[in-house]
Amino acid sequence: MHEAADGPLARVRLPGGAISPAQLRELAACAEELGGGVIELTSRANVQVRALRSPAAFAGRIAAAGLLPSAAHERVRNIVASPLGGRGPAGLLDPAPLVAALDRALCALPRLAGLPGRFLFAVDDGTGDMPGLGADVTFVPSAPETPVARPEGTAGGPGDGGAVGRLLLAGADAGIVVRAEVAVQVMVAAAAAFLDEREATPGERAAWRIEELTDGPARITARLTTADPTADPTSGPPISPGPSPPQHAGRIGQRDGRVALEVVAPLGRLSAAQARALATVASGTDGECAAQERAAGRVSDPATDVPVRLTPWRTVMFLDLSPEAAGRAERTLAEAGLVTDPASPWVGVSACTGRPGCAKARADVQQDARRWVAELDGPAPDPVHWAGCERRCGLPRGRVVQLTATGDGYRRTTTAGRDGGQHPIATQERLQ
Repeated sequence: MHEAADGPLARVRLPGGAISPAQLRELAACAEELGGGVIELTSRANVQVRALRSPAAFAGRIAAAGLLPSAAHERVRNIVASPLGGRGPAGLLDPAPLVAALDRALCALPRLAGLPGRFLFAVDDGTGDMPGLGADVTFVPSAPETPVARPEGTAGGPGDGGAVGRLLLAGADAGIVVRAEVAVQVMVAAAAAFLDEREATPGERAAWRIEELTDGPARITARLTTADPTADPTSGPPISPGPSPPQHAGRIGQRDGRVALEVVAPLGRLSAAQARALATVASGTDGECAAQERAAGRVSDPATDVPVRLTPWRTVMFLDLSPEAAGRAERTLAEAGLVTDPASPWVGVSACTGRPGCAKARADVQQDARRWVAELDGPAPDPVHWAGCERRCGLPRGRVVQLTATGDGYRRTTTAGRDGGQHPIATQERLQ
């Protein structure tokens, strides 16, 4: 829980962005009955609800929904993963089993509850969409060692195909190769090594991220290769993180002929009704069937639910849809005000909370962004982020056009860089 200008704020962590239809419905109900009625998507594939009237009641209901397995470890369960889950052309493994095992391992070790809330883990599926996020500890599979029989359209999980991968620390290749079945062990060891290094240097005990330690990746690599026999130093070609993929909307083909559907929530905000529309699609039903099932008490069947993943780009991904089901989903979601058209001007637009939710904000950036988008015919050439102050909360990584409130308008700056866009490359006019 955090205290914001508009009241208590609760952040709910969803390792790997995974959430069930039943959990979506409960979040919608909690937001509507206990908060401001809006669910915000975050850049770590988590969600948050603002303006809570009863934080204790919210926490109790979220825990009952299975979204709070360890109160002591809640702030450290920061795990992002490739949302396609190994189903795309470059997928080598489904990260979901690794994510679940990593989450269990974090919650099982009392010492890791001391990790800073900003410490981030990432699991790539071979697509290469995670390294650009600059997580503290990232596992990237390079190739499966041996072919195995796998469920149609998916890649193998840890230990079932001998997949091997490389470890990245603070977004840089650490030169360590690990097998998938021991990746969680090595990732947890890297987190413990960060705590060791931070505690060993008095001037660095306030560090939140590996990159804040002097020579942090090298120091942690040294600890891993000295203490952990599963961490194998290698001289193979390193992974060079590229830019994070831009926000996208619409269908993505899977290897098995089915499709994934990526959905944009304008400005990363879901109303309770929109969250329920997502749950309807995830339950594999259209609106009429969903109403009939709720009336009969059959809200969701895990055996037939469509897999849902929230992404670090504040979108929602549905997996394993037939083309026909994707068409029905697109109609249901469009009626709810959600975006599946890649040509929509909402694609690539983000914003911080702004006024009135943030006391530091100089403008109502959400409303200003909506007025600006209403005048567009299609997506802007580059991602655009609206910020209420110089902190620029929620700033996407990579090349971004930033519109920062100044008190008498907006300053427009285009930035680029792996570090999240802290290097201005062009400053344009002040927007009134």
